[in-house]
Amino acid sequence: MTPTDADAPSTPTGSEPWLRAVPRADGEAPLVLVLGATGYIGGRLVPRLLEAGYRVRVLTRSARRVAALPWADRVEAVEGDATDDAAIAKAMVGVDVVHHLIHSMSAARDYGRIDRGIALSVATHASAQGVGRIVYLSGLHPDGVDLSPHLASRKEVGDILLASATPTLVLQAGVVIGAGSASFEMVRHLTEVLPFMPAPKWVMNRIQPIAVRDVLHYLLGAARVGGDDNTAVDIGGPDVLRYADMMNRYAAIAGLPRRRVLPLPVLTPRLASHWVGLVTPVPRRIASPLVESLLHSCVVKDRAIDAIISPPPDGLTGYDEAVRWALGRLELDAVETSWQDASVRGVPSDPLPSDPDWAGRTVFTDERHRDTSADAGAVWAVVEQIGGATGWYSASALWAARGFMDRIAGGVGLRRGRRTLSHVRVGDAIDLWRVERVEPGRVLLLRAEMRVPGRAWLELAVEPAATGAVYRQRAVFFPRGLTGRLYWLAMLPFHGLIFTGMVNRIVGLAEHPRSGRV
Repeated sequence: MTPTDADAPSTPTGSEPWLRAVPRADGEAPLVLVLGATGYIGGRLVPRLLEAGYRVRVLTRSARRVAALPWADRVEAVEGDATDDAAIAKAMVGVDVVHHLIHSMSAARDYGRIDRGIALSVATHASAQGVGRIVYLSGLHPDGVDLSPHLASRKEVGDILLASATPTLVLQAGVVIGAGSASFEMVRHLTEVLPFMPAPKWVMNRIQPIAVRDVLHYLLGAARVGGDDNTAVDIGGPDVLRYADMMNRYAAIAGLPRRRVLPLPVLTPRLASHWVGLVTPVPRRIASPLVESLLHSCVVKDRAIDAIISPPPDGLTGYDEAVRWALGRLELDAVETSWQDASVRGVPSDPLPSDPDWAGRTVFTDERHRDTSADAGAVWAVVEQIGGATGWYSASALWAARGFMDRIAGGVGLRRGRRTLSHVRVGDAIDLWRVERVEPGRVLLLRAEMRVPGRAWLELAVEPAATGAVYRQRAVFFPRGLTGRLYWLAMLPFHGLIFTGMVNRIVGLAEHPRSGRV
């Protein structure tokens, strides 16, 4: 039976005595710098560090995005990019512990170069500032083999940090299982969509997954490790499985028939990542390094970690239990963080300029509005659920086609979905879009992360009126060159169908929430 309590008893909160912060010699709480605080693991670690009694500083490319998080007023945010040496230097001042959780595998083909540069900067400035410890979350890998580019990059970063003057603990984790993790979403969607799956022959390699709650346990424990321990250690759950076993055990827990997996020697990692990118919401640029990681059998070589950080008192979480709790989170619409939280490098992230700034610039807009007898709260409730499983309220086939085109072009695609079904916050991904601004009950501003020759936004707004409300909708596009202008002209015939349909459907659902009539 799938659990229905979102707070599993074994999930560390940070308040456990064995995870609480050890005060510094001057009695002050240690200061932890978290790099990657808005990512899947970082977004869960930060509130637990705070609960454990640490002071927390985060380095972020977007202070607006951090400001939308529930723990924002309890941390110090330094705005800057981790690839900027000056930003790392600024963030490192006075720090006691660094949690390095950045992996740029979604950035581009040169993610190895990017991560190498960040690691060198972290190592240099941590040493200069006298940081007491660096904690790096790496990947489980075998020794003595040619690693995939993804695992080789993770190992290289760990080696750079271990070679620094700062004591470093590298935690080499297996496949992370938890609601919202990219690895779990791959297993979930492949299993649910495909009753039969042709797969690479290395799908039969052995791997050792670990529950996200156990990863958090080790990361919290690592912040307490004193002395000069400078080492890389493996962390993994109690189960050693093949990927095919993971799919079929997921199927059993989810109440699905057993899936047939046929290993094929001709299916290369590149072809497999394209396949995963089309079948699951995980885009190819993220699927590719994850698929590459399956080229090797990756199991825990020893339990040296136990001499440094004791295992959770109630034991490590088995794969089946981790899946049950992940499904429980999904059922409750209580996914804390998701792989979707990762920003997309190479996509413009400048905010929408104010209207006066448009003077003298080429800009195209599509503006529509409709009065409704529904109150503003009812309209907002419909707006807030847009995208993901709910869809875009109009022309589903056209939205699907646009998403498919984006996936083919290497973009995020329509099936990226959203973290929760009913609530939005700044920084959330919603299919092809990223939430740029939220004024609860009034405005939802989305910035396009699809591949377009220019920059695009979609604004959905609600205004109270004497007899109900006014729903306003505006698409804004700043074209790039002639290609951008031609793109907008080509899309004009579809805008009438898509945007008019959206207005009518949103208002209709607000007026008839139970029947769904429009």
